[in-house]
Amino acid sequence: MTEIQVDAPSHTHPVRAAAGATATTIGCVLPVFLLGGLAVQMGDELHFSPAGLGLAVSVYFGVSALASVPSGALVERYGPRVVARAGLLLAAVTLLAIAVVARSFATLVVLLALSAGANALGQLASNAALAQHIPAGRQGLSFGVKQAAIPVSTLLAGAAVPTIALTAGWRWAFVAAAGVALATLPAVPAGRRPTAKPAGTGGQRATTALIVLGVAATLAAAAANALGTFVVDSSVARGLSPGLAGLTLTFGSAVCVAARVLSGWLADRRTGGHVAVIAGMLVVGAVGLTLLAVAGAGPLVVGVTLGFGLGWAWPGLMNFAVVRLHPQAPAAATSITQTGVYAGGCIGPLGLGAVAGYADYPTMWLTAAIAMLVAAGLMLVGSRMLRRRSAPLSTSPA
Repeated sequence: MTEIQVDAPSHTHPVRAAAGATATTIGCVLPVFLLGGLAVQMGDELHFSPAGLGLAVSVYFGVSALASVPSGALVERYGPRVVARAGLLLAAVTLLAIAVVARSFATLVVLLALSAGANALGQLASNAALAQHIPAGRQGLSFGVKQAAIPVSTLLAGAAVPTIALTAGWRWAFVAAAGVALATLPAVPAGRRPTAKPAGTGGQRATTALIVLGVAATLAAAAANALGTFVVDSSVARGLSPGLAGLTLTFGSAVCVAARVLSGWLADRRTGGHVAVIAGMLVVGAVGLTLLAVAGAGPLVVGVTLGFGLGWAWPGLMNFAVVRLHPQAPAAATSITQTGVYAGGCIGPLGLGAVAGYADYPTMWLTAAIAMLVAAGLMLVGSRMLRRRSAPLSTSPA
């Protein structure tokens, strides 16, 4: 892995930098979450089913996975500010294109795939911006807040339904979202372009460890994504009322937001062991997924709380840990683990949905729990590999 010698940081205030990174993250992921929020209205006009929606979302995250490592390289070469603005512009263009030219499901999928590039660019530029502008003692909290912006994007997409889609139409909701992405451009923090220097002797070992963590992230994200995708339908299939199932999902999303912020805040109070903490979170999350296989409202509420609160609260902590281990190339390093997260978002709904279709939902939840346990084990393996690498690439232990 190429190391990067970063120039002295700019004078951007840490709070402004964190706000800009969070806003960039939201602006760059709006296309896929807006699709999820407006799926009913869009499906009626463009003639796609829930299965079609799942396919479109899987394509989005699949392309995000493919674009992640190249996007990290662009950030390291041109700097986070340039790449963040490129991501926001791409998001705005694709949002407008969906509003104007999406007249069929196939066209929608193509445009959504293009918007996935904005997702990869924005995420990795934001990671690098936080690493550059936020003091080390507050980076955990900043990464937690940034990742909490993802479920917040879901809430914004949901709010677009009654405020815009049901009054002016779903296309105007995409126009408004494009305006939000463009309005975010001034919030992108300033920064200096990094300059490359020769790679260190331990880069290959570090890269191998990151690949192991990326595989773990794939399994963990695949299992955790099943929560938002299937928990309502599986709960209704087990005899619970749709209202209770929907409220439980909303509660779980709120728990996820709080847990991502809290886990980042707590990370700033530790000197290391962050990947091991993620492994522990995944073990508890797997317990939550197992409870979802048990009938009844009580196991549902506890399972969703543990699943969302710990099983899906780790992405910010993961980015923070990787950045601390690779402070001179944060975008390139997190691009590897982020590829795993996106790959999980792609294969999780498809693979676990197939399990539910061929067997049943309890079997699917148990399968997801096993995947999360395996991910926890791989996290520990990757953590040990990072601690054993020979070059001093990190500022703290894994």
